[in-house]
Amino acid sequence: MRVAEIFQSKQGEGLLTGTLSVFLRVSGCNLRCSFCDTPYASWDPEGENRTPREILDHMLRYDCRHAILTGGEPMLFAELATICAGLRTAGRHITIETAGTCHQSLACDLMSISPKLSNSTPDDRFGPQWRQKHERTRHAPDVIRRLVAEYAYQIKFVIGQPQDCDEMQRYLDEFPEIRRDRVLLMPQGVAQDELDRIGAWLQPYCRQHGFHFCPRRHIEWYGMTRGT
Repeated sequence: MRVAEIFQSKQGEGLLTGTLSVFLRVSGCNLRCSFCDTPYASWDPEGENRTPREILDHMLRYDCRHAILTGGEPMLFAELATICAGLRTAGRHITIETAGTCHQSLACDLMSISPKLSNSTPDDRFGPQWRQKHERTRHAPDVIRRLVAEYAYQIKFVIGQPQDCDEMQRYLDEFPEIRRDRVLLMPQGVAQDELDRIGAWLQPYCRQHGFHFCPRRHIEWYGMTRGT
């Protein structure tokens, strides 16, 4: 498995925001989101190939209960099941961050699913082949249904403008089984002023419609830097 980075930090997004965690970021993704903030794990994947044993040994050096497996797209890699089994044996709480396009059966305490709306599709300047593949791949309803049925979950949407909320609502109409109190709306952006601008209208929208507002606290705490 190719690894971009392993580090300890506080979770900056979602229902476990503020929780001290060790992060494994795998390198490799089946999507190419226009707003991807970790291109070194997708558009231009970096890192070294490491065995599950090497990865586990590194992660277990950190004295914290929570482990977060992210990417890229960690669910692409068969080795993930071995790593999750080792973390479970060590008593770690496991969060997997995924776009919800791939399924595996593995040990997981929180499946953090971030379905990609049309605002994620890259334009042709990145190459028409990636635009076409991304559009074909980004929505996998059968996978979403399996993940929601099999795991404790949160659903996290990236929102950049009001029409994204309309699309998000139409998306949820496909999935009556998704609990609305497990849905989080996160402002799109990597700069604090941009996040604040979107958050100014997105936060009251969340209160009005019964969703969680999901700030990107790691950017507020550390800026847009690796290892956070």
